[in-house]
Amino acid sequence: MRLVHLGLGNFFRAHQAWYTTNASNATEWGIAAFTGRSTERSHARVAALRSQDGLYTLITRAADGDRFEVVRSLARIHCADEHAAWLGYLADPQVQVITTTVTEAGYVRGPDGGLDLGRPEVTSDIEALRADVMAPVSTAPARLVAGFAARRLANAGPLTVVPCDNLPGNGAAVAQVTSDLAELVDPDLARWIRDNVFYATTMVDRITPEPTPQDIRAAETATGLHDRAAIVTEPFSEWVISGEFAAGRPRWEDAGATFTTDVAPFENRKLWMLNGAHSMLAYAGSIRGHVTVADAMRDPKCLLWLDEWWVASSRHLSLPAAENAAYRAALIDRFANPRMQHRLDQIAWDGSLKLPIRVLPTVRREVADGRVTGGVVRPLAAWVCHLRGSGAKVTDARAGDFLSLAGGPLPGAVLLVLKALDPELAADEAVVAAIIAEARELGQP
Repeated sequence: MRLVHLGLGNFFRAHQAWYTTNASNATEWGIAAFTGRSTERSHARVAALRSQDGLYTLITRAADGDRFEVVRSLARIHCADEHAAWLGYLADPQVQVITTTVTEAGYVRGPDGGLDLGRPEVTSDIEALRADVMAPVSTAPARLVAGFAARRLANAGPLTVVPCDNLPGNGAAVAQVTSDLAELVDPDLARWIRDNVFYATTMVDRITPEPTPQDIRAAETATGLHDRAAIVTEPFSEWVISGEFAAGRPRWEDAGATFTTDVAPFENRKLWMLNGAHSMLAYAGSIRGHVTVADAMRDPKCLLWLDEWWVASSRHLSLPAAENAAYRAALIDRFANPRMQHRLDQIAWDGSLKLPIRVLPTVRREVADGRVTGGVVRPLAAWVCHLRGSGAKVTDARAGDFLSLAGGPLPGAVLLVLKALDPELAADEAVVAAIIAEARELGQP
């Protein structure tokens, strides 16, 4: 066992686990994978994978048919609450890499990018680790810090953390929250972490919807195997990685990963063009009654909205224009794939955390250039409508902060929500007026 993963979700199994199983040195890199949380659903996923010795079918769903592949890189499967196992792996010098997929919300970052000390689960974890640095904890930063403490005690040597969530500069972001937490627990441990833990930065891309019972049955019909853990993904996949590794790593480049000195240009393109468009469709498309991305792609109005967003966001990318145009063309095909049931209500989760990363960079740049149009502010307007009860149901880590602001007359709601999201934009009367106008276009009185 040389690689540990935190966040045993569908995306990880379609992406990092797939790249690892297709690396030329895959036999050297078994993964010990842990769920991010201990829930009934995660326990069921662990039970299914354990019953199959970690094997599962990856269904790659193209418009013209399915391809089936068995992914073999999961060597051990664990629930989040198996803390002793987590500490044991990280204390093992054979373990050299940790990958994470815990969503943007999972790193419990505050508005300034540091650890959010206002979160009760964060303060509870800090208190637990102060009493016993390897105590069971619940948040991802605390679990990492507890694991690092176990590694330090065992003198197991350096290792590398490879975050794989949609955060700009995700390596630095995870380094910040773990450092913040470690400083509050034990400054000596924090110094050890700075000297011995390396952080790679990555951009990840592969659309992976929640599998349905029909998907499970289709896999069994095609393969003859009853696979309780089969998952569905699209043919397209991208993984761009930068940073120095402390020791060894899987040869992910053999499976198509790109290693570069600067992830940011690729990261910006993916976050602004793909994820920004996804968020816009999640809110505006669901207001129009659509359930999936492919449904929305059959709506001429949504296609027009996508075009407006892509024109705006692509203006601010640093990669060659021809490459961006090809990426946009690929997005159209990916979004329109009629056999990918990527639900808009799933994409709509945690808008308060996603919009600052996916949408606000383009909005700020367009505003700075004097372009305040409906096409630019539409994702924000649609999100305000979403908070006010239109379209997809609200599921958000900061719902308590925003739902109370979104009630009442529309102009006041827009101003309050925008102030909480981005005070600088809220101070721009033209931006506020454009969002109000677009929200009314979307049906808000």
